[in-house]
Amino acid sequence: MSTSSHEVVKLDLSAGSIHTALVDGQPHVVLKPAIEDLGLSYAAQYRKLQTRSWASVAQTAMQMPGDGQTRTHTTVPVRTFLMLLANVNENRVRDEVRPTLIAFQNETADAIEAYWTEGGAINPRASEDQLDSLIARAKQQAEVLSILSGIVSPDWLETKGRLVAARALGEEPEIDLLDVPLYVPDFLKALGLKRKDVESVQSWFGRFAVEISTELGIDPPEERQSELPNGTVRKTKAWTERHRPVFELTWARKYAAKYPTQLGLDGSA
Repeated sequence: MSTSSHEVVKLDLSAGSIHTALVDGQPHVVLKPAIEDLGLSYAAQYRKLQTRSWASVAQTAMQMPGDGQTRTHTTVPVRTFLMLLANVNENRVRDEVRPTLIAFQNETADAIEAYWTEGGAINPRASEDQLDSLIARAKQQAEVLSILSGIVSPDWLETKGRLVAARALGEEPEIDLLDVPLYVPDFLKALGLKRKDVESVQSWFGRFAVEISTELGIDPPEERQSELPNGTVRKTKAWTERHRPVFELTWARKYAAKYPTQLGLDGSA
């Protein structure tokens, strides 16, 4: 349980909204208001989470908008929230909340990722100061990318540049989805590994992936500079989504048997 208060950010979807906060560096959804917006029983859904192997639940101190005090609220990682939503049949909720459920199912991950991991999504109601802040951030990122020219993979550098430009303009990036960077820690987290397990697995995971790439006749990517959780910087492979099958085979061969309680790659428990 967290003892310090966390910043709460309300993100608007096309129907409804969600409250999110960073907990141990990972985006979490404040559970109760989200469940109640769907017209569902919070107590019933909370009990359901207690019986699911894929669920992770935290008690987090935060001050909700409109509340003058810091209180403890139940929060869940985005992945847990999406799994919970996936088990809600849209045809069995009231007609008036169905659009909210569908929006939650379709837009939650994108909205949270854009805000917490991509530097912020541009809201059409954003103030001039907020826009200036996003622009300044984009300039700083562009300067870093220009410095890295000749050091990291040109393909990876171009893709990152397109992402930075798209965020600054509030547009969808014009890139091949297969060129989107694929990071070992993100791949492992999506499988349900805890932070300590991710840190334990990730260093050797990339080496095994290179071996399997060679075995399959797939050229491994060029290298980029990456910062590790301990603050050190070293060269790592610039994997992209086109290498996801290599990652999946690496997981299946080298790690799946060691972590049997995690979700399978097909999303089943």
